[in-house]
Amino acid sequence: METIQAYLERKHRELGLLNDCLSHPLDLTRPRSVDEVVRSKFQITAALRAEHELNEWKATETAWSHSADPVSGPFKFSYDYQRADLTVRGPSFYEFECGCMSPAIYTASGMAAISAVLLASAQIVEKADLLVLPGSYGETLELIRGLVPHLRLVALSPPLGDAFASANSPKILLLDSCSRASAFEAAIRSDSSGLDLVIFDTTCFAGSSGRIRRVLSWARRYGIPLVLVRSHNKLDSLGAEYGRLGSAVFVQGNEDQQRAGRPEWTRLAAETRNAVRLLGGAALPAHFPPFVGSAAYWALTKRRVAAILRNGRSMARHFAATLPALSAELHFAHGLYVTLRGRRPLEEASARQAAEDMSNELRAEGLPIRHAGSFGFDFAATEWFHDATTDQYSVRVAVSDLPTKVWDDLTSAIAHWWQVRQSTGGGG
Repeated sequence: METIQAYLERKHRELGLLNDCLSHPLDLTRPRSVDEVVRSKFQITAALRAEHELNEWKATETAWSHSADPVSGPFKFSYDYQRADLTVRGPSFYEFECGCMSPAIYTASGMAAISAVLLASAQIVEKADLLVLPGSYGETLELIRGLVPHLRLVALSPPLGDAFASANSPKILLLDSCSRASAFEAAIRSDSSGLDLVIFDTTCFAGSSGRIRRVLSWARRYGIPLVLVRSHNKLDSLGAEYGRLGSAVFVQGNEDQQRAGRPEWTRLAAETRNAVRLLGGAALPAHFPPFVGSAAYWALTKRRVAAILRNGRSMARHFAATLPALSAELHFAHGLYVTLRGRRPLEEASARQAAEDMSNELRAEGLPIRHAGSFGFDFAATEWFHDATTDQYSVRVAVSDLPTKVWDDLTSAIAHWWQVRQSTGGGG
């Protein structure tokens, strides 16, 4: 159990890490509340972005100045017109690397990264089955259905049976960190020797996550090429939402174990880089957090994520006991949020309104909650949620890094609010 005093001291160290990246650090005092933490964190990161623009004024889109030497903290960049050939030197957003991992291809967002990989795969295979697990990210599925016709979506559900067995058509598994926990575990416990490629969206797992390590070991065991795609505007910036940034990292399978006739995935990295160029999806140097990579950064990030996961497990247990009929999904693989259903089916508009009303009313009571369409903040965030697998709408409650007592009080307040709202017929 983390006390409020210990929490505020930890947050002071996070703010200090950000502040030290400024040429002229602000005069920081120890925060006295969660609201002060949030306000200071976003103010400092805004100052960092502004300072970057002032210092790097020669590093423009057209690279007209040959004396420009763009940097962002430990990251150094070189590029020509429109960053089509962007090269980044700097620390990894993953806390582990192996010799078979390629340098990251950085993009303007997580969706830009996975879009480039999926579209580039058309240069490797004419047709393929893309296997997806329950709970996979809705926008990714929408992208595939609408813009990636060479990939045929195949929805899986546990037990997986022989879903990964070899077939006439190449098989690609989309392994998503926002899948349901049972499906994710079933996948990485399966014999995957029949798969041709795994695309792993790691966005909702910390860069030091043991589950990422497990997937790396699992893929290597069966000699499967692996692509790690990620949005860095979630868990990688200490909850500061520093900038839109994504990446794709390619991990080659063990050549001695690769199945004969497997597509030539060694070309996928080059084809992805070309797709990023043609789609105009290269990353902006200003969006690389300058505070990433140090030992202090990793220590603070690990403590943040550990607190979020503890709070998530606590909320899931509470909702299972108090809202069993109104809980939509409590066990996503990442543990970063839960979803609530209405007594009557929700539509997008009613789910959005319920999320906004709940946030506004509980915030008025002094609780650290906001209506926001993301997660990983230092406040709880609510938003409407669409399950692309079931086509049902719910309200998502994103778990935050808060002291235990504050989080327990907020959890009880959310459960009470939702129960009363649904009992009186609101929100559905």
